[in-house]
Amino acid sequence: MDQSGNFKVLNLGEMAFIHLDVRCLYTLIICTTFGSMPSNAEIKVNPPQDFEIVDPGYLGYLSLQWQPPLFLDNFKECTIEYELKYRNIDSKHWKTIITKNLHYKDGFDLNKGIEAKIHTLLPAQCTNGSEVRSSWSETTYWTSPRGNLETKIQDMDCVYYNWQYLLCSWKSGMGVHFDTNYQLFYWYEGLNHAIQCTDYINVNGKNMGCRFPYLESSDYKDFYICVNGSSESHPIRPSYFIFQLQNIVKPLPPDYLSLTVKNSEEINLKWSMPKGPIPAKCFIYEIEFIEDDTTWVTTTVENEIQITRTSNESQKLCFLVRSKVNMYCSDDGIWSEWSDEQCWKGDIWKETLVFFLIPFAFVSLFVLVITCLLLYKQRALLKMIFHTKKEVFSHQETFC
Repeated sequence: MDQSGNFKVLNLGEMAFIHLDVRCLYTLIICTTFGSMPSNAEIKVNPPQDFEIVDPGYLGYLSLQWQPPLFLDNFKECTIEYELKYRNIDSKHWKTIITKNLHYKDGFDLNKGIEAKIHTLLPAQCTNGSEVRSSWSETTYWTSPRGNLETKIQDMDCVYYNWQYLLCSWKSGMGVHFDTNYQLFYWYEGLNHAIQCTDYINVNGKNMGCRFPYLESSDYKDFYICVNGSSESHPIRPSYFIFQLQNIVKPLPPDYLSLTVKNSEEINLKWSMPKGPIPAKCFIYEIEFIEDDTTWVTTTVENEIQITRTSNESQKLCFLVRSKVNMYCSDDGIWSEWSDEQCWKGDIWKETLVFFLIPFAFVSLFVLVITCLLLYKQRALLKMIFHTKKEVFSHQETFC
């Protein structure tokens, strides 16, 4: 329509131009609207800074620590998390931890190297529905190498006797000089620093073991040990060990065993719980039962068991027991020594009869002999008195 109010007819060129303008305007609106929305592909976060493994001197208990990533100003309202992976270098499996902290502590085998990596995590609520991860930050840790591998101690053996006394022993490394001597250090959570053994087991002038003092509050914790050495001839490679004390407990053997034959078939085996601080619920027992020439073994968590006699004619029944800390109180353990053997032979009434008859026969014979001797002496005394009276009477008659 023109200014006079009349409709104006547009030619084809003008109509095409107007149509093009509308399309461009529509495209501009769409681009403006959706282009202003943030895209996950454009959201990035940096990895943590200053990632390192720190050794505080606890013989394998290390601290992995880091600082927040750079440029977090756009995510002040977000809770930043970190995914940490770590392992000893020869291990096939990574341990994975998700944490909001800037450090994490765990135990490692210092005989080997340690590797770790960490990256930053932005939760989905901060990134329009998808979690965003940074690239990895990586680090490694090795103890300072010292001495040849052959100089390390051999056959390290530690036993926690009756859950009370820890004793460790070892053998010298191969090819070490005669002047080599060893020192043991230990640490567990609760101690302020690593402690050196104060009571060594000395063999031919060398420290070949350690008797530990009372270890307060040391159960169910990682127990760290380092045995190093010194020699004027060459350096000695240190050895590191990690274990938990409840897994190397060796109890005392059970005692006061009893074997009772209730009837022709049923047999009752019973024993007393080993002495010491180990709770009754923590024991498992292994029983070796012998019936004539047959032996079989079974286990139980009770200190009593009923078994069935295989033959009424069996004449020899014996059993012995040993103990160990069970799976409810430890992951592993060491069997105690075997108890003394307790036996039953033949019918019990025959044993009882023989037991009483033999002493009774000896006592009866002794009483009989004593009685005979007394009667003999009494008879001799009476006879002597009779003869004496007779002589006196005869003498009186002669005098008259």
